[in-house]
Amino acid sequence: MEIEFDQEYLEELYYYGRTSNKKYRFQPEIIRNYVEIVYTLKIVTRVEDLDLLKGLHYEKKHGNLAGVEAVWINKQFRLEFISPTEDWQDKKRTICRLLRISNHYIN
Repeated sequence: MEIEFDQEYLEELYYYGRTSNKKYRFQPEIIRNYVEIVYTLKIVTRVEDLDLLKGLHYEKKHGNLAGVEAVWINKQFRLEFISPTEDWQDKKRTICRLLRISNHYIN
């Protein structure tokens, strides 16, 4: 899948391992897991393949977050994203747009 970052801090965390915004500081373990998950999202060709990777705990959200999907970073944090499929020159391509890292117990 192709990856797009909805917010700047997600891109900074992925490429630099830290962010300039103090609001989005995370423990090193969280950042390592986040980078691994983004790499995994790049490798898979379809969203349905995430179901096969049980450690990610892939889920489609309901209610207020209808249309949003999520995978676990750890037991506390989730990476929320949307993944529309587009037809491009007679081929389907999936763009994974990363929305945010959410705290499972607060949101």
